[in-house]
Amino acid sequence: MATGTITAGGALNSVPAPGKQTVASAYVDLRNSGWAQQYLPDLMEKEAEVFGNRTISGFLAQVGAEEAMASDQVVWSEQGRLHMVADGAIVAATGVVTTTDTTHGIRVGDTVVLNRTGVGTLKCYVTAIASNNTTYTVKPYTQVAVNSSASGNVTFTDGAVIGFVYGSEYKKGQTGRAEAIQPEVTSFTNKPVILKDLYEVSGSDASAIGWIEVSGEDGQNGYLWYLKAAGDTVSRFTDYCEMTCIEGELATASAGVAASLGALSGTEGLFAAVKSRGNSIDQLNADDSAADNLASFDLILAEFDKQGAIEENMMFLNRGTALAIDDMLAGMNAYGSGGTSYGVFDNSEDMALNLGFSGFRRGSYDFYKSDWKYLNDATTRGAFADIDGVIVPAGVSSVYDQALGKNLKRPFLHVRYRASQTESRKMKSWITGSVGAVTSDLDAMEVHHLSERCLITQGANNFMLLTA
Repeated sequence: MATGTITAGGALNSVPAPGKQTVASAYVDLRNSGWAQQYLPDLMEKEAEVFGNRTISGFLAQVGAEEAMASDQVVWSEQGRLHMVADGAIVAATGVVTTTDTTHGIRVGDTVVLNRTGVGTLKCYVTAIASNNTTYTVKPYTQVAVNSSASGNVTFTDGAVIGFVYGSEYKKGQTGRAEAIQPEVTSFTNKPVILKDLYEVSGSDASAIGWIEVSGEDGQNGYLWYLKAAGDTVSRFTDYCEMTCIEGELATASAGVAASLGALSGTEGLFAAVKSRGNSIDQLNADDSAADNLASFDLILAEFDKQGAIEENMMFLNRGTALAIDDMLAGMNAYGSGGTSYGVFDNSEDMALNLGFSGFRRGSYDFYKSDWKYLNDATTRGAFADIDGVIVPAGVSSVYDQALGKNLKRPFLHVRYRASQTESRKMKSWITGSVGAVTSDLDAMEVHHLSERCLITQGANNFMLLTA
């Protein structure tokens, strides 16, 4: 059966009702048909809620925490690996490996495993290291030279090799190591940004009675239209605070913002952090078969094995990818009728027909799956369809906080906001004007909103971005 085509209607009501000013277009005009008609129209006084809950925030509340900060910058350090792989190019006749990574940590007396793609591996002994660490010389254990062509040998030719240290060996009475390996500190930084928004209603409009009963996500309701608009502004600003933490980009010296508006520095959001320090895959989608998606998913597991191997992970997905994973899991179990085993469904046909999987285990990893409205909404990332989801490790990570000078355990994702004992800029609102409590001669009520915050993405190497 062919796949259908959906045509979206109109502009999807994507223009917010409150504009820069409260104007007549924000109110229902009963005279739009003129007063020549004999009867007034039959007015349905309840505003129709056609989009359900319109806010997209809530993602960070599920996966992270919030913490106050008193500085313009957050600096943290993440642990490095105990072992590392060194790339290089070998001269097969001499066994000299040249590498551009001078922090490879290989020393004289080390035993290493070298691999030449398409040829095989050799266990070797390191006999010399250049003073600038750009080369090291090896001798193989099981053959005369790395390029030996004798029968049964692994014959290296000149070209790229990769290797790692697996131990060391010394003669009796031989002196020990001549140098130590010092761990490198890997530091990261992020900056908070100041977000602002404003709602304004004139004094005359604030005293007017609206015709329509309104309600909104922020709990406001009644027959005064400006209550609806003010509440929508709060909901929209709350969304902006979360979207900034997700979409933010740090300004660079060569970028337009940094070059022309030097005081603006930007902030590193979730997507930017995962793209620069994490992992991504573009082979998990609804267009592939269950078997293909399972194979792609196993690639994710293999990458997690190379990283921190965090056992519990949360998946936040758009609708297409969520259904693709449901189909992938369902395809791993035969279901139907006539004596077919339903396996994980406790042999219950009713349970087997509910194919909305919220959690599953593959290998040594547990995954908890959730829809992410931000990726589905037609007025946010759902309009682009370029990101299918993100896999976020659960639990906490241990990092060194350079401000406090000690190790702390924090969620992999957490929001930092500016605050002190006398001032909190987490989510700040205040009212000015002449409506209600008079603060100025402006014949209007202005509701101001402000927040100063940033997102800290720790251990981004354990994250996986699912791209379209």
